[in-house]
Amino acid sequence: MKIKILISLFLTLAITGCQKQPEEAVASEPDKIDITAKAQFEQSDKKIEAFLNQLENPDTSQDARTHILCKDYPGEYKKNYMPALLKLSPTDFTEKKLLLDLDSALDYYKKSFGINC
Repeated sequence: MKIKILISLFLTLAITGCQKQPEEAVASEPDKIDITAKAQFEQSDKKIEAFLNQLENPDTSQDARTHILCKDYPGEYKKNYMPALLKLSPTDFTEKKLLLDLDSALDYYKKSFGINC
């Protein structure tokens, strides 16, 4: 009788001790970062799209365009859009490339509207 109890106890401990631990705690951190970065990217992308729509709108004043091109757009791009994109796709983009893209876009709009910052 004691042997059956010991064998049952041993098997119970062996089975529970060998079960795979849940990976939620380990997997949740990277997922959380990706979710946060994705949300930041999407929100920033919408803001930048709104800035571009304002720039293209013929009813937008020259002062508003100047403010967008000299302050709002580059600020949003550098503080939110670029860091989020680098987190989401670190192998596809570099900070240097993204800054060159920003400069190209700003130069195009500045020349189009005759704006100097």
